Amino acid sequence: MSSLIVPPILTSPRDDAIKLHGAFKGWGCDTAVVIDILAHRDAIQRALIQQDYRAMYSEDLCKRLSSELSGKLEMAVLLWMHDPAGRDAVVMRNSLTTGSLKAATEVICSRTPSQIQLIRQHYHSKFGVHLEDDIKRHTSGDHEKLLLAYVSPPWNEGLEVDRQMVENDAKALYKAGEKRLGTDERTFIRIFCERSRAHLAYVAPVYHSMHGNSLKKVVKKETSGNFEYGLLTILKCSENPAKYFAKVLHNAMKGLGTDDTTLVRVIVTRTEIDMQYIKAEYSKKYKKTLTDAVHSETSGNYRTFLLSLLGPKY
Repeated sequence: MSSLIVPPILTSPRDDAIKLHGAFKGWGCDTAVVIDILAHRDAIQRALIQQDYRAMYSEDLCKRLSSELSGKLEMAVLLWMHDPAGRDAVVMRNSLTTGSLKAATEVICSRTPSQIQLIRQHYHSKFGVHLEDDIKRHTSGDHEKLLLAYVSPPWNEGLEVDRQMVENDAKALYKAGEKRLGTDERTFIRIFCERSRAHLAYVAPVYHSMHGNSLKKVVKKETSGNFEYGLLTILKCSENPAKYFAKVLHNAMKGLGTDDTTLVRVIVTRTEIDMQYIKAEYSKKYKKTLTDAVHSETSGNYRTFLLSLLGPKY
């Protein structure tokens, strides 16, 4: 459920483009106008504004925003301007090519099969290379095998669950991990990547009832690094993606300093998908609202923009 608040009576994309152009005139940028418009338009509306801006002013709106804004606000607004699949493609490309692989792992392993299909198309059209080829180029080992398996067909997005198949998978994972010396990583990859979210959500409690241990703890014990992070992301998102992202946001803000790249990535990518659910999970687990947490960790126009995307506290 989206947290985006769009005005009940919208101005036309053309009028929005004219107002944005006016905000760029003179000394400095009227950032309040930019935020007031862009933080309250959905992906389709933002795309239409960009089209009309280019048609009227022969200029790319994102390039102009980049020259008018700076710092963390610039990072957040430019990421927001993409449609969801194109944005995920940009995040993954940056993550893979800079060697900071956690973001790419999070995006791939938290998305549904239908989202992955769209991302692959956008990735190829934007960067002229197949996502699979970049994964091969920039990752290695079991982490590479996991990501390649997850972005490749066949995908299963069904909601039906076969109890016998669930039990078979719980047994197979036990044999591949706890029961043996070493770990059969291929079995973990096969089950985590080929089964639907609905199916995996049943595997975890069945595993616990059959073998007396948490499947999450088993993954942590048997695997490590980005491979472990990918498996845990798949498992947690099969159970409750909103709870998973609430924890990612909490971790980005806890302790000294704030991981603004993660904060921006999660807020911007989830605003139009399930941010209302994430806000509810955050309040339940951390006994404070996500809005209050973000307010205390940010400042200025950057804070205003993120809080605009989050909408009301509850």
